[in-house]
Amino acid sequence: MRTTAVILEGPRSLSLGELDLDAPGAEDLVVDIRHSGISTGTEKLFWSGEMPPFPGMGYPLVPGYESSGEVVEAGPDSGFRVGDHVFVPGASCYGPVRGLFGGAARRLVTRADRAVRIDPQLEAEGALLALAATARHAVAGLGNRLPDLVVGHGVLGRLLARLTIAAGAPAPMVWEIDETRHAGAEGYEVRHPDADERRDYACIYDATGAPDLLNTLIGRMARGGEIVLAGFYTQPLSFAFPPAFMKEARIRIAAEWTRDDLVATRALVESGALSLSGLITHSVAAEAAPEAYETAFTDPACLKMILNWGAHA
Repeated sequence: MRTTAVILEGPRSLSLGELDLDAPGAEDLVVDIRHSGISTGTEKLFWSGEMPPFPGMGYPLVPGYESSGEVVEAGPDSGFRVGDHVFVPGASCYGPVRGLFGGAARRLVTRADRAVRIDPQLEAEGALLALAATARHAVAGLGNRLPDLVVGHGVLGRLLARLTIAAGAPAPMVWEIDETRHAGAEGYEVRHPDADERRDYACIYDATGAPDLLNTLIGRMARGGEIVLAGFYTQPLSFAFPPAFMKEARIRIAAEWTRDDLVATRALVESGALSLSGLITHSVAAEAAPEAYETAFTDPACLKMILNWGAHA
């Protein structure tokens, strides 16, 4: 089998190309992808060449870990059926071309234990499950505090605020310095930080990935408060010790989601407790992938870009 995929040959060198697919096994699925999202976090770092080195990294690669589609072949030991709609967090099925993360393709082969069944009525919103699971992973867990302040009103920040409300907690304040992103709040308030004088936040979640915010956030927290780093940070983080010492500040890092987060998040979405609406601002045919990646990474008005593979001939 062959597929059409987004191929990142190197920093800022991206195109569509044809690739051979690995043969599926008894526990594998072949999935026709309908929608794949573009991550403005990790994928942007690969695209720009700023991603810090880690095992398995290299070019050329197929990016993408936010994909949804339909099972067209199901191995006898997969536990799935042809026609199931699934979320797929990427794949590594392109022979010598790395699958980091491998979801931006017209068709892919994946282990069944990586896929999660989803409601087909989610359509493009099904590709948002990884981001929603990332937010869920940050807030879930024994002893984890829910935010009363979220920094950043991008997709992750919006999901953190929505999950907080869905959990029955008071609506958090959300900070956003870009006034064009103040719209779209659902049950919570968005302010520029300069318009907020509060300095007793018990738990602050940063969804920006900005490396220079810790001193500001420590100055706005209550004694014994906590800062949760929910973004991805490529630069070293530092802070002045005396203010943090006086506040007895806590800093927690939220790692990536797990399969349990995916399953729990799917349940929240399907029950109506968590809405994924209003988060996709741009959707284009896969043929426009090079321009779509540029827009996703450079246009502040683009919250989430979706590639529509169903429109690819």
